[in-house]
Amino acid sequence: QVQLVESGGGLVQAGGSLRLSCAASGNIFSINAMGWFRQAPGKQRELVATIRSGGSTNYADSVKGRFTISRLNAKNMLLQMNSLKPEDTAVYYCNAHVTPYYYWGQGTQVTVSS
Repeated sequence: QVQLVESGGGLVQAGGSLRLSCAASGNIFSINAMGWFRQAPGKQRELVATIRSGGSTNYADSVKGRFTISRLNAKNMLLQMNSLKPEDTAVYYCNAHVTPYYYWGQGTQVTVSS
């Protein structure tokens, strides 16, 4: 019902910035909340940031103050990543919550060099 496509990943040096985008299609007006998750090699997927339809947000402690999640509209979500650290290296996934389901994008690689 909802399709998600991430873009904007790449290679950046520590201290640099990167902006990820998520484009949603399908039944986009049924989305209750969206978020960004990431998964490093050999690690569990972890929450990075979420944003609800009303605009409220929350962040993982590890990215608080450095990352900003936003929704431009029902179709487009952004993750602005500043002051990047090598430990931010991971595949970043877009997620959309449509009760009772969760949808995922294909992921985009972010690599931060030291």
